[in-house]
Amino acid sequence: MVRSALGVRLWGHTSRWILSKGTVRSCKTRLLSSSSNGSHQSGIMNVITKRHGTILTIGINRPEARNAVNPETASQLVRAFERFEKDPSLTAAVLHGLGGNFCAGFDLKEVANNAASLKVEQDVASGPGPMGPSRMQFSKPVIAAVSGYCVAGGLELSLLADMRVVEESATFGVFCRRFGVPLIDGGTVRLPQLIGLSRALDLILTGRPVKAQEAYAFGLANRVVPDGQGLQSAIELAEHISAFPQKCMRSDRASAYYSTFDATSFRDAMQFEFDHGAEVLVEESVAGASRFAAGEGRKGKL
Repeated sequence: MVRSALGVRLWGHTSRWILSKGTVRSCKTRLLSSSSNGSHQSGIMNVITKRHGTILTIGINRPEARNAVNPETASQLVRAFERFEKDPSLTAAVLHGLGGNFCAGFDLKEVANNAASLKVEQDVASGPGPMGPSRMQFSKPVIAAVSGYCVAGGLELSLLADMRVVEESATFGVFCRRFGVPLIDGGTVRLPQLIGLSRALDLILTGRPVKAQEAYAFGLANRVVPDGQGLQSAIELAEHISAFPQKCMRSDRASAYYSTFDATSFRDAMQFEFDHGAEVLVEESVAGASRFAAGEGRKGKL
């Protein structure tokens, strides 16, 4: 596994994901008309992407199944996130679900009718997970806009985001517990790191529903907003963090992930932080110091 200058791993490659042969099936695309605000919108069957300036929204579009993910949808999510990662003009992505729910997990009806749909790449360094992009790590921020049900594999998808903007009536939970379906898309890896082992085990072992306010108290939800405002609030948050000097922000973000998941010691983490932070000092920090000296940002104003 190779790590890039910002500590980002993409299936053993630093520049892009390499899909194993036959992993992603080809699919027909359909063009959707541009929205009235002038932002470009395109659809890839079960996944709809839309560009808002430098922000890319990625929407799961299977409302009839509460946005449960089947293999085709998983492949399309991978393609959408590949586009985001490779496009230098995009600064952040927002993952959401259309029709009132974020994602109800993997489509168990499809599993019941076709056991072959469970066949996925077992080597996590060689291919996608059952939910699609769950094994990806990104060099740029991803925000999840959570509404309705965000359960089972859907919960796991939300955990790949840096932050979760959650609507008041949303529900999290490891609902797959009752059906004997394990968490194999990063749930047992990311959740304890985000909210602590004790609280993570509460969710993992019981499979109980967790509403937005409790999720906020846990640290699972970063923002709680009124119903119907999740997506717009997430886009506004993405725009806010995209306004900062990007190399510095991405370096700090990468260091936080490295110290959490990859560092072998405190010293290793500290060295990574310094080495990669030093790379942006000349490019962005000197100019930032000059702006501060000129009076910008005084009294904590962003």
